[in-house]
Amino acid sequence: MNETTIMLDPTSEQEPSQRQLLPRPESLDGLTVGLLDISKPRGDVFLDQLDALLSGKGITVKRYMKPTFARVAPVDLQQQIANEVDVMVEGLAD
Repeated sequence: MNETTIMLDPTSEQEPSQRQLLPRPESLDGLTVGLLDISKPRGDVFLDQLDALLSGKGITVKRYMKPTFARVAPVDLQQQIANEVDVMVEGLAD
C-alpha cells in the first residue's frame, strides 16, 4: 500500500506536509501502546476506557499528557514517547 496523506498543522503551517502512512501492525500482541491525553476536557474519559480495554487484553499501555492542547507536545515528551512505545493513540475530546 503506497498512500500519501496530507496533514495540516493548525499551529501555523504555511505549506501542507506530505507523508506516507506507516504500515499498521497486524496485532498489538507484544507491543506497547501509548495513549496521549492532549489536555482537552474529558479526553481522559475516553483514554481511561481504552486503557481498560487494552490492558484487559494483556496489552501493555503507557499514558502521557501534554501540558496544554494549545501547543504541540514538547520535544522531550515526543522523544520519550518515541522511545517507549510501538504505536500511539491520541485522545481528543470536548
